Amino acid sequence: MRRDRLFHDMTLDFLQPPHPKPGNNVFLYFRCGQDDAKKVVLVYRNGIQVAEELMKKHHSEDGFDYYLFSGKLPKDSGTIYYYFRIEADDEILYYDLRGAENDVPDRYKFRMIPGFETPDWAKGAVMYQIFVDRFRNGDPSNDVLTKEYNYVGNTSVQVTNWRKYPDPDGDIREFYGGDLQGVLDKLDYLKELGIEVIYFNPIFVSPSCHKYDTQDYDHIDPHFGVIISDNGELLEDGAKNSEASRYIDRVTNKENLEASDALFAKVVSEAHKRGIRVILDGVFNHCGSFNKWMDRECIYENAQGYEPGAYVSKDSPYHDYFSFYKGEWPYNGDYEGWWGYDTLPKLNYEGSKKLEEYILGVGRKWVSAPYYADGWRLDVAADLGHSAEYNHGFWKKFRKAVKEANPEAIILAEHYGSAHDWLKGEEWDSVMNYDAFMEPLTYFLTGMEKHSDEFHEEKIGNVNLFWETMINAETDNFVHESLFVAMNELSNHDHSRFLTRTNHVVGRCGTKGFRAAEEGVNKATMRQAVTVQMTWPGAPTVYYGDEAGVCGFTDPDNRRTYPWGTEDQEMLEFHKDMIHIHKASVELKTGSLVRLDGGDGVLAYGRFNRTSATLVVINTNKYLTVSEISLAPLGIPEESRLIRVIESNSKGYTTDPLSYNVKNGKLVRAYGRESAVVLQYNRITAVNEEAFWSTNFFRM
Repeated sequence: MRRDRLFHDMTLDFLQPPHPKPGNNVFLYFRCGQDDAKKVVLVYRNGIQVAEELMKKHHSEDGFDYYLFSGKLPKDSGTIYYYFRIEADDEILYYDLRGAENDVPDRYKFRMIPGFETPDWAKGAVMYQIFVDRFRNGDPSNDVLTKEYNYVGNTSVQVTNWRKYPDPDGDIREFYGGDLQGVLDKLDYLKELGIEVIYFNPIFVSPSCHKYDTQDYDHIDPHFGVIISDNGELLEDGAKNSEASRYIDRVTNKENLEASDALFAKVVSEAHKRGIRVILDGVFNHCGSFNKWMDRECIYENAQGYEPGAYVSKDSPYHDYFSFYKGEWPYNGDYEGWWGYDTLPKLNYEGSKKLEEYILGVGRKWVSAPYYADGWRLDVAADLGHSAEYNHGFWKKFRKAVKEANPEAIILAEHYGSAHDWLKGEEWDSVMNYDAFMEPLTYFLTGMEKHSDEFHEEKIGNVNLFWETMINAETDNFVHESLFVAMNELSNHDHSRFLTRTNHVVGRCGTKGFRAAEEGVNKATMRQAVTVQMTWPGAPTVYYGDEAGVCGFTDPDNRRTYPWGTEDQEMLEFHKDMIHIHKASVELKTGSLVRLDGGDGVLAYGRFNRTSATLVVINTNKYLTVSEISLAPLGIPEESRLIRVIESNSKGYTTDPLSYNVKNGKLVRAYGRESAVVLQYNRITAVNEEAFWSTNFFRM
């Protein structure tokens, strides 16, 4: 049997419907080379019952046979595990998530989860992560002021030089003035870039620049929103936050809070008008010591309309929201902090049903009228609660609450390691894809660990290691419903910028200095990474400024400001072109993925459906490489034509179309050093002959 012609996955062409519900009729297709198989058998397990079904040959096309099984799912069906047995005269093969093999370990069997459905709008959607304080200052009147309040041992600092590097020792309390008005001002820029979803880092009231220490879940921070009432004074030297009267007025005054909430609603409305969705960041495992429920800083103690915090009074209505070890009131600081940090009180869900209901209400509130956010990204989601049992139970309730309020909302989680137990259809929709995207791709192209803390040269260009790592993590974590909405990032607020990783410098800004993050970077390697990002299954997520050539070691250096007016224009245009290719190609959003053989140091893969195919070739070698690539796994005719839609190498990139003939199912072509090439086939669209003026000719 010709192994490279065997294929099945859970995309629409091979599983219909692609997200079946209990009681649905389902249709499974299996592809093999024409006349290769005598028998194709579906082997499946539902619960403890194992069964086999002989598949029928449905039709033949372009040298392939397609086999079909149809049946009805039980109404009480749980997860169904299945694989295929393919029999020929002298050979028996098995087909699972790895492809054609001689055995079938349980972990590689296909998983069908009846009833698990993720929003169609999020599948393959191009996302854009905004760290608000560093994106754009649209309203200087709401800027955090120097000495407005104290935080973590020093006072707040207003940064007036937009291009200043973040302070590695004090960035948490440095504020550049970015805000929601700045995002509003640049919505048209994001639309032109091709963005379909904005993911905001936290924007609720908080004393830090990153806002992962929530002060008030009920309102948008007026420093990001609108400050109408601005009374009070800045802090005198040595004064406590209970005396920070200007800050207290800014963040507790209902007029400011309600105006800021209204501005957020306007941002979402204007984004929706441009076809852009909005995802919020929810930090529900812990809050901040400034939080009104705890009020360790006594911000709310004398503010009008607020109950006493649990730090201030033992009789606080929020006492059970936290775990106190001992100590005495008033002003009891002996409570559980996340990882021991007293600035991050851990929320005690098991001790307070009221807290649980409140946070579920927060989940509902912001995806409902008048805000209409399109979903949540959940910070350190696996840490919530004090037991795995409670954690899973809570996220099931959270999913139910959010989906009832907005059935089209997405729920994504931050998670490192296996997310298998949370991605069974009852909790999260998907995750920030570290294990099956950011980390293996970073090693493959740069040899760097994602914080720039280690360099492993031997991993650069190791195609087998890359593929095995990606596929093993994908099979453990995802079914297609969760895979297609996974956030595929190159950089973000917790890791070094990808462009910086291309220089192979191990270190951080505190030890190496800021310039070291910019020197010796390889833009060709960055373009290779963007090419993979925009063609790999999942939701490609651009961290603000990556498209403009921003560098930076891990946080806080990765939180440099967006360089308005000094963008790397070639990098920006490359992002626009790759995003356009991604959005114009259905197979890149929801199509099948198959590995192709490009030779040593050359990653080749295809995305395809029954009408179109995209071939991606990444040459990590430092020299021009000629590859003969068999395209049979793509299911296209053996005699066909491909159009080059974009090509990048060490000298730059081009989108000039070139045509290449596929002969006997193979493409022979040269690939420049450090190149990335995208070629496409479409069996329906008529192609202008002028695009085919040159065939099999390498030009750059």
